[in-house]
Amino acid sequence: MRELVLDTETTGLDFENGDKIVEIGIVELENHIQTGNSFHYYLNPERDSCPEALKVHGLTTKFLSNKPKFVEIVEEFINFLGDSKIIIHNASFDIGFINSQLKGCNFQEIDETRVIDTIVLAKNKYRGQSVSLDSLCRRYNIDITGREIHGALKDAKLLSLVYLELIGGKQTKLKFQENNSTEMDQIHSLTADLDEYYKDKELIKKREFQKNLDDYRLHIKNMEKIPNKLWDVFNI
Repeated sequence: MRELVLDTETTGLDFENGDKIVEIGIVELENHIQTGNSFHYYLNPERDSCPEALKVHGLTTKFLSNKPKFVEIVEEFINFLGDSKIIIHNASFDIGFINSQLKGCNFQEIDETRVIDTIVLAKNKYRGQSVSLDSLCRRYNIDITGREIHGALKDAKLLSLVYLELIGGKQTKLKFQENNSTEMDQIHSLTADLDEYYKDKELIKKREFQKNLDDYRLHIKNMEKIPNKLWDVFNI
């Protein structure tokens, strides 16, 4: 099962007033395990970030000026998404921006039914408690060193770890995989050892035995003397 953990950074909070995505990061999971595949771009929004947003992501207009525009990477983005489930923290924010820019490029918007919002999962699990990404990372002892400045790919990687904990924890899955891998290694090792041991051994010839007819007749005669035989009762 393929899932994608996604995060964005933007020029501000309101796509309806022209704010745009400046960074997008996606981490691929296969059966809840990071595959190492990812999708990541810094994007030129063709406008300045508001001061509050700039404090969050630190991506200046000068830095972004030579980066691709969203329209230049949109096909690659759609192809990477495929039809996989998408995991997002506070999904309405990111999906709002993504769909706004997809619409501006004449591409079909993402159906929100394929999106899993980790804020919803966390609120259901920890009612009345903080469910920010930082808070959840601390709860699960996930290292957030250096997160003073946010980054889309970095946060997607953190969120992938949080997501695995929210749906039941990764430790059991990893332990199962490790145990299964160890057992398979032992089996392969034993098979290799046996193959090596018997490699130069001579095959033992099959011994043939002749039936002793006198013993056989005696056996039949003794069987007939047994009272209340089961094979008589059940007509065997």
